[in-house]
Amino acid sequence: MPPKTYNKTNFHKYTFCIFQEVALEAIKDLKHNYKSKSGSSYYFAETGVYRLSNHWGRAANCKWRLSGNSKVQNISDNRTKLGYANWSDFYPDNDFEKLYFIEADYKNKAVNFFHNQNENYLDEKILRTATDTTKLIKQIRTLLDETAWTKYLKEENIEALRKEIIEELINTTKSFQEIRKEYL
Repeated sequence: MPPKTYNKTNFHKYTFCIFQEVALEAIKDLKHNYKSKSGSSYYFAETGVYRLSNHWGRAANCKWRLSGNSKVQNISDNRTKLGYANWSDFYPDNDFEKLYFIEADYKNKAVNFFHNQNENYLDEKILRTATDTTKLIKQIRTLLDETAWTKYLKEENIEALRKEIIEELINTTKSFQEIRKEYL
């Protein structure tokens, strides 16, 4: 079955998308086409959509993330940002299919999820439902930010252990408790 094609009439119905942050100048000659009840403004282009909003992540029945750009000047309230996504950047979302894989960025102590229709998806990556993905990301953020979980573990190099455990969480279906037992 070919992937669903998204456009201005259906992009807002159960989709996942990563918008790229862009400067406000990108919409200076456009008039907004739609304003949501929550205050987000949408500007349609032939190839995609601009979204001006002060909230990202969960938007109604969609999961829309904003990938920041350090070269873009923030708007005065510092939360409102402009993002752009091509129509081809939208993917179907639901709560029952295993659609998401997780990647960790150890340098920045960050973790994120991506859709299996993303070009970076490899077949060996473990896919999870949205709910399971959210739970695991929360667990990984705790492992990245805290050290209390290392109590009673034999390992001296906590950073190496942290990376090893997180990689095992991401690349297997083992729970943190199962993995942690291996290091007691």
